[in-house]
Amino acid sequence: MLRPRTADAATLNECPVHVSGSPRQNEFAQGSGKPSANRARATAHSVVMLPPLRRALDDLRMGFCDLIVTMEQAHISPRPVVGAIVVVSGLAVSFLLWLLYVHHASADFVGRWMFLPALNALLNGLCAIALCVGLYFIKHHNKEAHRTSMLLALAFSSVFLISYIVNHALHGDTIFPGRGPVRTLYLSILASHVILAVVALPMVLTTFFFSLTGRFAMHRRIARLTFPIWLYVSITGVVVFVFLKAYAD
Repeated sequence: MLRPRTADAATLNECPVHVSGSPRQNEFAQGSGKPSANRARATAHSVVMLPPLRRALDDLRMGFCDLIVTMEQAHISPRPVVGAIVVVSGLAVSFLLWLLYVHHASADFVGRWMFLPALNALLNGLCAIALCVGLYFIKHHNKEAHRTSMLLALAFSSVFLISYIVNHALHGDTIFPGRGPVRTLYLSILASHVILAVVALPMVLTTFFFSLTGRFAMHRRIARLTFPIWLYVSITGVVVFVFLKAYAD
């Protein structure tokens, strides 16, 4: 059941969009000392002068922040949501296991779309960078920049998952050709990468749920576990690609 609550000042300050007044009013309301009417006219003039693409991105950003504030204002029971996250994660992992070990790739795509493994590595690398940047911002108490960085990390991981599924659906699994100790090292890294990726999926979604609903104490508690696992999975994704590329026939 959803029960409305009043958002506190900290919640509203974390988002550049205020739920009342014009979307840009808060950005001009601090530190200038000019009359509010002049600020409103300047804001309206700047919005009119925005190019269409920038205006659309600005509207999207404002709408997303409104959604975040709305979620923070509602009491959402965590148990059914976390239960749903676990179920969805289990279904996603089951599908990936079927894709890896049961599905047979078609021979029609041999030699085609070969950029996908490199794209996957790039997305993993960008995710790792976004995670480190997000850690830097939260250590310096910049909550808005931290939130943006972590949402970027989630976006990179989501696009990676789509690209990973497409790549394995078209090309199947890639066998590492190396032998001896290097093969043992590769398989160890790959096994830890796969296992922790399975663990990371529900943890990442749960961490974001606690953040977006204003449960920051629970968010911080689980984020201390989610962050290193997510970062390790992202980095080892790049390492696995480097191994396969270095020992490719």
